[in-house]
Amino acid sequence: MLNLIGRRRCLSAELNSSNVLLFIDSSAIMQWHRSMTTSKRVQDRSKKKRVHDLEIVTEKHKILSKVLLIFEVLKQEPQQIISIRELDDYRRQLNLPKPHKLSAFLRKSPKLFELYKDDRGILWCGLTKEAEDLVHEEEAIIEQHSDKAAELVTRMLMMSVDKCLALDKIVHFRRDLGLPMDFRNHWVRRFPDHFRVVQPFKPYDESEYLELANWKSSWAMTELERKALGVMHVPDDHIPGPLSLSFPMKFPPDYKQVLSRYKGKIEDFQKREYLSPYADASELKAGTLEFNKRAVAVMHELLSFTVGKRLVTDYLTHFRKEFVMPQKLMRLLLKHFGIFYVSERGKRFHVFINSAYEGSELIEKHPLIVWREKVLSFVGYRKKKETMDTITDLQEYEDDDMFESESEDENVQVENNKLTMESDNFFNALKGHDALCCLVSLPYESHGYGARESIMHVLWETDRWLPNHCVYTSDVKADLRVCKDNTEGTVDLQSKAVGAAGGV
Repeated sequence: MLNLIGRRRCLSAELNSSNVLLFIDSSAIMQWHRSMTTSKRVQDRSKKKRVHDLEIVTEKHKILSKVLLIFEVLKQEPQQIISIRELDDYRRQLNLPKPHKLSAFLRKSPKLFELYKDDRGILWCGLTKEAEDLVHEEEAIIEQHSDKAAELVTRMLMMSVDKCLALDKIVHFRRDLGLPMDFRNHWVRRFPDHFRVVQPFKPYDESEYLELANWKSSWAMTELERKALGVMHVPDDHIPGPLSLSFPMKFPPDYKQVLSRYKGKIEDFQKREYLSPYADASELKAGTLEFNKRAVAVMHELLSFTVGKRLVTDYLTHFRKEFVMPQKLMRLLLKHFGIFYVSERGKRFHVFINSAYEGSELIEKHPLIVWREKVLSFVGYRKKKETMDTITDLQEYEDDDMFESESEDENVQVENNKLTMESDNFFNALKGHDALCCLVSLPYESHGYGARESIMHVLWETDRWLPNHCVYTSDVKADLRVCKDNTEGTVDLQSKAVGAAGGV
């Protein structure tokens, strides 16, 4: 730890003689953390071991998830419209870093999103008629399958150790289980016979938990058991216990040498008895073969609940304690590559059930999957959609193709130089330190080259711009809204005077 502290680089600056900014070199922390673990990394896997079809599924999901999030944001707005500046607050959730333009991404799907400017030149986004119809269709599908979704949530509670799960964790499964947007506030209270919302640690902790209301023996049978036994209706007296069912496995054609090498170990694993995910696992010892195989069964069951038979691996790791799973969950997923496949596309890993897919298509498609494929058909893939059949094409297909701007309208952004310090960021920084300031759209500033301006150059330009392009206001008060009302819309092209119409 002394070496770690010695490598720490910090930069402090006094702000208002009280605030201090501290920046720590995260690379040293990561290097120290990695030295403490010997688990295998997905990135170390050979490209030959990747399942190309499932990598394509992951790539499509990355684009679709952005579109669905924008759908949800617009649905929460009173008139289902939002300004691009307000939508910019969702960049992190959209995984759309700067300098990618939100407006450029939205323009790639003109059949889903409409863009227009108001009288003040502010760009707004709304849904097209086709998109509105799709939103209503999704709501109808979710409502139609709400009873099944309630069953799946109940079965998750039945698998947990304390028969209780944090709502903050369950909400990560919302889209994957086909739950509505009002899951936390209303939907969870529609099924009091199945579960109830509790706050067991109040007043010390205000967090809400979902607690099992009634144990249902007919639901305590895994999806694997139901298919293997051909059972449609489980008897009410069913008691979960030891299982000896083998897991369906699926390997790419180039795995023949791997299979011949590990054939004996795979057969031993498949024959080994394990405890049902719905049975009490408190007596199992971590690290044993029985413990690990039960963990595989739990992950297989959770993935079977999802509409796409796929999950972000982070969502599984959140439930290690509740579902009695090992700490190094990724190692277990990679070890059983015939049952699961882990995709490394993007910043977050995705895990699939191999046997649920034929190529890049689900064998059994939930109505929500059919609906999402319809949404994806409206999304602009440019020219690479038809040719993205192999991993070679997939490697050339990056998010930049979706985010790259083709618009020549430079008035959409306050600052159209992608690599410079943006005016709105500078404004927010000043406002955050209680400085009296107005954000003003300054004319005639359009670089035709990529450059990174220093803060001193920005201040120098501002000093030259203010007297020439801004209207002085004598009655500026602490409430900047008054300033905006007094100067809004004041534009004199002859004197190049621009009022504070850019917002505050």
